[in-house]
Amino acid sequence: MTDTRAPVRILHLHSSFSLGGKEARAVRLMNLMGRRARHVVLSAMPDALDARAAIDPGIDVRFPADAPPLHGKPGLSRYRALARYMRRFDLVLSYNWGAMDGVMAHRIFSPFLHLPPMIHHEDGFNEDESLRRNWKRNWFRYAALPTTEALVVPSMQLERIAADEWRKRRRVLLVRNGIDVAAYARGPDVPIPGFERREGDVVIGTVAGLRKVKDLPRLVRAVATLPAKVRLVIVGEGPERAAIAAEAAAAGISDRLVMPGFMAEPARWIGHFDLLALSSQSEQAPIAVIEAMAAGLPVVSPDVGDVAAMVSGQNFPFVAADEAAFRKALATLAEDAVLRARIGHANRDVASARFDESIMVAAYENLYGRALKGRSLFSGE
Repeated sequence: MTDTRAPVRILHLHSSFSLGGKEARAVRLMNLMGRRARHVVLSAMPDALDARAAIDPGIDVRFPADAPPLHGKPGLSRYRALARYMRRFDLVLSYNWGAMDGVMAHRIFSPFLHLPPMIHHEDGFNEDESLRRNWKRNWFRYAALPTTEALVVPSMQLERIAADEWRKRRRVLLVRNGIDVAAYARGPDVPIPGFERREGDVVIGTVAGLRKVKDLPRLVRAVATLPAKVRLVIVGEGPERAAIAAEAAAAGISDRLVMPGFMAEPARWIGHFDLLALSSQSEQAPIAVIEAMAAGLPVVSPDVGDVAAMVSGQNFPFVAADEAAFRKALATLAEDAVLRARIGHANRDVASARFDESIMVAAYENLYGRALKGRSLFSGE
């Protein structure tokens, strides 16, 4: 039966809306909701809105300039304004630490105002909490989260942190990120700006927001130790772009580095890579790893987050425990096309079985539907 009721009104509270993993997932879910929902997006960083370009043209979405700010000095008056703003909506979805003031506003005023259900999503940390969480933030999370319907995380590591450090064992829900795996099997059909493959090239690629926590200068230095046929493509945008370029110049590989900026629809170009490499100080369950696996690529990464548990058994030895192992893994795969193909095939099988977006969407359909008292967002049921 088709739901003929008015679209569900959803308020999204984001730490930022620059296109990274959490934004890519949120946008994908928005696009799949189609006309069943109307969206308002607030960002704690009002100028960080690059992800809006990935929203389908037919989606009803606004980015109001007159909404209460998500970022600022904590205080009851600002929290009250945020809570009153929430009353316009049927569901509130919050994302990461930068949206936690909105979560606290819901916590404080839900006993006094008729507020919609809230679901909080945590996807990871910046460099300031990559190794150890800030105790003040941990306390704030513990205090703010009790009125949320659920705390959604994409990784087993975050599930443990939420249970042990934030004491939300009963509220936390693990929903693994997913993508349209079949779309990646078709191979690349658009070019990467500034990149043209030459005979004999081996292309190490990565997809990331250019932030310090991604430690991309580390990847540049590692590639500089490899033969001249190895080229590095870094897709993404962010504040560390100049530092990455400077590192490449210092290492003498500026001519081997391509940084095309942000690119939408990775299924259409990630196949230009021969392997994916991460160099992050901290990760959880990176969507870029799933995308590479779906495209039939091997992955080299430090042993961060859930990466070791995500990749195939054949890829597991290339999840590195230290810097020496990281560089050795890059060198081994750069020299062996047969090995790359074998690992890539195994990774694609794992992506199909575990990370197809149908699994993820079903989980969010169930979660959001419960909060909306059974109302469907993603299907015609």
